Amino acid sequence: MAEQRYGAYRGGPDPLAPPLDLAEALEALAADVMEGYSPEQALREHLRRGGRGRPGLDDLAGRVQRRRREILERSRLGGTLDEVRRLLEKALLAERGQLARDTDMDATDRTLREMQIENLPSSPAAAVSELAGYDWASADARAHYEQIRDLLGREMLDARFAGMKQALENATAQDRAAVTEMLRDLGDLLEKHARGEDTPEDFARFLQRHGDAFPEHPRDIDELIDVLARRSAAAQRMLRSMTPQQREELMALSAQAFGSPELLAQLDRLDASLQALRPGEDWSGSEDFSGQEGLGLGDGTSALADLAELDRLAEQLSQSYAGSSLSDLDVEALARQLGDRAAVDARTLARLEQALRDSDLLRRGADGSLRLSPAALRRLGRTLLRDAARRLSDRSGRRDAHRAGAAGEQSGATRAWQFGDTEPWDVGRTLTSAITRTAAAGGDPAAGVRLEVADVEVRETEARTRAAVALLVDTSYSMAAEGRWVPMKRTALALHHLIATRFRGDRLQPIGFGRYARPMDIEELTALPAEYEQGTNLHHGLLLALQFFRRHPGMDPVLLVVTDGEPTAHLLPGGEPLFTYPPLPETLEATVAELDRAGRIGAQVTFFRLGEDPGLARFLAAMARRVGGTVVAPDPEDLGAAVVGEFLRTGHPDASED
Repeated sequence: MAEQRYGAYRGGPDPLAPPLDLAEALEALAADVMEGYSPEQALREHLRRGGRGRPGLDDLAGRVQRRRREILERSRLGGTLDEVRRLLEKALLAERGQLARDTDMDATDRTLREMQIENLPSSPAAAVSELAGYDWASADARAHYEQIRDLLGREMLDARFAGMKQALENATAQDRAAVTEMLRDLGDLLEKHARGEDTPEDFARFLQRHGDAFPEHPRDIDELIDVLARRSAAAQRMLRSMTPQQREELMALSAQAFGSPELLAQLDRLDASLQALRPGEDWSGSEDFSGQEGLGLGDGTSALADLAELDRLAEQLSQSYAGSSLSDLDVEALARQLGDRAAVDARTLARLEQALRDSDLLRRGADGSLRLSPAALRRLGRTLLRDAARRLSDRSGRRDAHRAGAAGEQSGATRAWQFGDTEPWDVGRTLTSAITRTAAAGGDPAAGVRLEVADVEVRETEARTRAAVALLVDTSYSMAAEGRWVPMKRTALALHHLIATRFRGDRLQPIGFGRYARPMDIEELTALPAEYEQGTNLHHGLLLALQFFRRHPGMDPVLLVVTDGEPTAHLLPGGEPLFTYPPLPETLEATVAELDRAGRIGAQVTFFRLGEDPGLARFLAAMARRVGGTVVAPDPEDLGAAVVGEFLRTGHPDASED
């Protein structure tokens, strides 16, 4: 039997993970929208914060920055110079031992050799250069010196081609010649490409000859240039990150690479071509390494390349550029830098973003901006109504009503269903109508019937009272400044959902009043941003409420007013608002006059007072007494339950008993 091995799933998101919680995301988006964010901004903020048990973009960006600091604080440049010094010391030590042991050597020759190695310059580069023509007496010393040249060549190549240092270890002269030939061919190809004279066949022939030097497996010449340019730019930044002394030493030592000046010339040619082809790379930056782990040229370049990749990831995670999307995120780079778990988290966020954009919760407006859809508002309203009902139940012992808009006592008669009817179906009469229609059309009812809307009959009930509800909400800046903006919107949504689902014959008109008043639909009120607008024009709001009541003469008028300040503005005869603080007598008189008109048509009036202003409390109490209304002073977080409870009590007292 074949052995079975099990491990962590590494093919992407966990296939056993629970589905994305769009309800949680919708609540978060809606909360931000009600705070004044646009839906697009709210979506960005939710992705940045993440959700319950799911990290967001900010968490991933923080891990990117920690990874960046870790590289800088762990490492230092100059590892190649350290290795050169070590090999040089070993070579000189072996040479001194050989000179001391070799008794057959001419005394003058020995003395000259000893003088030369004892008086070498302190600079490793100068010492290596001076020893270029030295006739080593010790085979071990000669081998160590050749290792220096070999090390420099491999490091110089590794700085441009990742993995070359290991690939060329113990390389033969033939291997080095092959590398030089590859550099010549690469330089020719890049220069030909810069002139626009290259063909896909040229690239294919180049990879066929030298493909082993490119483990990235580039698909075309542009991809090859991208890979090489990023590495070459990182090498330039690494040199700029060194001290001037380190940089000078390396430049001098580079001429000794493989003992061949042509290598350096070909690398300079390569760098010049890449910089001309990809000038947008960072060729002049530098970093401040402060650690203890010495990095050679190749490892230092890899570290700089990692830092550049981390910088690109940080920009992608910021989502701060025009047209940004999580589809831009380089998930493979994120996995390289932070591990597979981070890549899974990023894919999950991208899936969430796409699911929200593709769902029926967000839709594009005529101007192309995202908006909460009616479906999203219904879901949110249902949640808010449930919360209001829970608070109402906790406060007064009432239970959530399940009347679903029942229209009263059944009369025993039936009638054809009309749009908006909530009465129960009469199943027998409905099926009879369908059978009769099918038979009249020549069909066989025994073979089955298909119901049509015209067949549906409902059980007629005694007419119940229907309400026209004007919800006046204060939209002056103090509502937002005192933390009452979102509770006001949540209240409107909960009441809207209650009327839309359980009292479908009723009509609700939200009216916002600041310096002006204006009727709003629920979508507009939900997305209304807080603005610095002085003025509480209840007078204008009452005018609009009376217009709304006149459009529904057969309904009971219900007036609900949510405010945190006395009226400080009223409309002049020409339609312009007049704002003054403290309120003018004219403002109060105009407001009271409109309230009296509401009282004369029998409106049920309830004021919801927010805040502890004594002047407001006295004013609203007097207003309520004039029209036999009520004043409720809820906590802002309990506003939804208060408004829903008062609506049920005044507009539908039978429902509040359920």
